[in-house]
Amino acid sequence: MSGGRYSTDRRLKTDRDKSGMYIVKFSGSKPEMKGLWEGPAWQRASTMELSCFRPEGTGHRPRTLAKLLYGSAGISGIFRVEDRYVRNVHTEYMDPVYRDSCVEFFFRPGTGSGYFNFEFNCGGALLSSYITDPERTAAGFKEFIPLPREDGERVAIYHSLPKVTDPEIVRPTVWLLEFFIPLWMIEKYAGSLGRLTGSEWRANLYKCADDTSHPHWASWAPITSKNFHLPECFGRIRFE
Repeated sequence: MSGGRYSTDRRLKTDRDKSGMYIVKFSGSKPEMKGLWEGPAWQRASTMELSCFRPEGTGHRPRTLAKLLYGSAGISGIFRVEDRYVRNVHTEYMDPVYRDSCVEFFFRPGTGSGYFNFEFNCGGALLSSYITDPERTAAGFKEFIPLPREDGERVAIYHSLPKVTDPEIVRPTVWLLEFFIPLWMIEKYAGSLGRLTGSEWRANLYKCADDTSHPHWASWAPITSKNFHLPECFGRIRFE
């Protein structure tokens, strides 16, 4: 998929309330999982823009938009990326997808001591863990649980690009990544979530492409260093 911006993107619904919090709207039906940015379910959601770019990146700063919704069964999200220099070569679960053209959703439930990282390359490959101490070690983090494959495979994923994009696409390209995370999976690691309505979580969303010709690192809420694993920098989301 390639081309310019949707005209409606220039008139985005506000992504934050007056307190700077993103409001996650309730949807009675699960989105279609067809990458329909303007589909019936997603028309209700507000749009956030990942516009905080780290200075360590190149001059390529792809416009990255995202939306979140929740329902009784789980949390849905969709990314729309106006990109260039797109590449992805990792295809297996728990591969280092952040090295490819990648989008990510990190969140800390209000009931848990840790946070989840859901990292998706543009071909739909997933890396995910539950992290309680993000201090870096030779094994990855000081305290974390890599989500087993049987859990990762229960995350529904739609991707508009092929599983592999190599060589790199150098022309302007628009791609979409949509996901659905079941609530039971979150509770398996973080404990009972209770009633989501009105609750507040901490979260951040990211765009990166470490091993492309034009690497970059962008976030929704600003981060203090080139490190996405900074839960103290997560923004605030509230469930409608």
